[in-house]
Amino acid sequence: MKNLIQRFKYTIQADLHDLFDKKEQKNPISLLNQYIREAEKQTEQTGKLLARQSQLKKELETQLQQTEEMLAKRESQLALATASGEADLIAFANEEVAAYTVRKSELLSSINASTQEYFELERKFETMKHKIKDMKVRQLQLMGKENVTRAHHQMDKVLTSNNESNFDELSNYIDELAQKIDKKYEVTTFETRLAQLEKEGTSKAIELGK
Repeated sequence: MKNLIQRFKYTIQADLHDLFDKKEQKNPISLLNQYIREAEKQTEQTGKLLARQSQLKKELETQLQQTEEMLAKRESQLALATASGEADLIAFANEEVAAYTVRKSELLSSINASTQEYFELERKFETMKHKIKDMKVRQLQLMGKENVTRAHHQMDKVLTSNNESNFDELSNYIDELAQKIDKKYEVTTFETRLAQLEKEGTSKAIELGK
């Protein structure tokens, strides 16, 4: 039964991986966008944990400072109690000095460990941010390739054999239209010149008649 469940689990995982691979092949940019969103979310959460770790480290350092102050105070009091010869005060001061000494040692150890952990988290945090930037560069590269592919596709559609004949027809139509416009312009120019000659002829005839 256990083996059957395990085989079923692996089958489902294989199907999911296959589906995931097909999705990636179909729309790599969409999948990369999803990767980036998830990575940014995880990086943001890691940044919060890093800030929390820094705060905890500061709190440990504050505790260490207070412990060192109390240890110095109790050591001074132990010296006074020893000088006074009062046994109960000496015993109390000894216990306090021992307690604060142990606490100081534990705090120093915790701070050292916390510092190492903080540096490790910080290093990984910076690595995560670099990974996101790398993915965004890859995103731009893929978008550029996709844009070029679409542009080629659109141009190929326009430059098919049928459309080429359409372009030829349109070009011929424009040429014919231009010829008609030029011809009309020439006719208009001729008419203007003839009208000018007629006007000048009429003026001369009037002058001769006078």
